[in-house]
Amino acid sequence: MTSDDTPPGTFPPRPLRDLRVVYARQAGCPADFAEIVVDFEPWEPGFVFEVHADLERRRPVPASELAAYAAAVKEGLRAELATLAPKSPAAVAVVLRAVRVHEVDSHAGAFRTAGRLAVRRALSEVHGPPRRPKRSGPAQR
Repeated sequence: MTSDDTPPGTFPPRPLRDLRVVYARQAGCPADFAEIVVDFEPWEPGFVFEVHADLERRRPVPASELAAYAAAVKEGLRAELATLAPKSPAAVAVVLRAVRVHEVDSHAGAFRTAGRLAVRRALSEVHGPPRRPKRSGPAQR
């Protein structure tokens, strides 16, 4: 399916490539760290996820750990895409192209959050940043 075949109003309306998301939170121990690079491609209605055959890694990661992180990214993507329906139903294939793992602070929860943030980043690329609420209080001069 090409982007020309994408039903109107679906997400994403066009390919979004090389979206880099870093989730790093350090408010004490334990900390959280996950970095991913993903592509969003217009596709058939629904959600498809795959790990690129030549997944880029900045350091060696055991296959079982990598599989758990990829599954967590998929779970985060799916959860965040579910919040779009029905106003902008997903018709997307997401390709995980790169991961960066911290030897102590990376865990599945951090990668799940990175997946959710990737959808938000993609939405921002398509629609612009979210509007900030107006401040209440005294009139500004």
